[in-house]
Amino acid sequence: MNTAILSLRAYNFFYFSLLSIFISFLPVYLTYRGITPAQIGVLIGAGSFIGILSQPFWGMMSDRYKTIRRIILLTLGLSIAAGVMLFTSASFFALFLLVGAMYFFLLPTDPLTESLNYRIAELHGTSFGSIRTFGAVGYATASLFIGWTLDRLGMGQLVWLFVGYGVFAYACALVMQDAPASSKSLSWQELKQFFLYPQTQRFFLLVLIAATPHRTNDSFLGVYVQSLGGTTGDVGQAWFLAAVSEVAFFAISARLLARWSELRLIMLASALYAIRYVLCAIAPSAEWVVYLQLTQGVTFVLFYTATIQYLYKIIPEEWKATGQTVLAVLFFGISGIIGSLVGGWLFQQGGGAALYWAMGICSAAAFVYSLILARAGKAAGGLGL
Repeated sequence: MNTAILSLRAYNFFYFSLLSIFISFLPVYLTYRGITPAQIGVLIGAGSFIGILSQPFWGMMSDRYKTIRRIILLTLGLSIAAGVMLFTSASFFALFLLVGAMYFFLLPTDPLTESLNYRIAELHGTSFGSIRTFGAVGYATASLFIGWTLDRLGMGQLVWLFVGYGVFAYACALVMQDAPASSKSLSWQELKQFFLYPQTQRFFLLVLIAATPHRTNDSFLGVYVQSLGGTTGDVGQAWFLAAVSEVAFFAISARLLARWSELRLIMLASALYAIRYVLCAIAPSAEWVVYLQLTQGVTFVLFYTATIQYLYKIIPEEWKATGQTVLAVLFFGISGIIGSLVGGWLFQQGGGAALYWAMGICSAAAFVYSLILARAGKAAGGLGL
């Protein structure tokens, strides 16, 4: 098998395992340190704001110096150092600074990784899903293993798990292939025209509406499961089931994208998101919420792969890494701020069920908006209608 693909798959496995610690267990760790849901919302919301600035910055550095791998090595190395301090800290001020540092270094590594996956897949004639699947496998196995380990050994061991996965991810990044640089020079005028194009603006608005409840779930799933009587192991199992379902759908994503247009897949994912969150809101126990995470594959994977493919169709070649980070700003930044701040307030005031009802309504709004775009024909051609 091609060693470039093998090393990239291994990196995806360990990087997304590392990311699962931060996304899945950070809220649980903060709860363990005595932070309230509203304060968790403030911490993650502030981090998401930092991500709005950092993700385009690292993407532009990648485009300017025509390398993705070297930027990943820098951001990943600094993420590991910041994570060690984060998961050994207890004061609110230290946690505030270190969560911000993680959003500045670790979260921008995600869109850079996705850009590298897509471009290496194109270079070697394989599908994006066949590489990204290994990231989903890593996320799944790490979530289950970490939840089980923390239940038995305590939250104090989280830092050692973070270091272990981080070291393996960095070692794989050292040997993986870099993405080929575009032969075209960077053109700010082309990028400006891209953002001013109405089709681009409608697309990004749709992404923002649909991503907000998804990011809210990322922030508060663990807290909600525990509020219903679940354990840390249950939180890990929930993320394990979510990631396992992603594996299956990443494996078939290329066939789905070849058969249906991106907008139709986004419409379907938004409708299923709405159903998923409403079912979570009326769930009678933590166990129900845990097993409902099996719908993650059909919702997140359909939505995410469709948005990435559409973005790569419309953005100029020399701005692809930057475009990927702009998508990440919406998906992990702006939507994260809205979801964390509003979600934390709703959780504090009305409880988890009220929060998930609001998330279901927001997903339904995304479905309606995508339906309006389809029927009006405003996105014809670019979205394959």
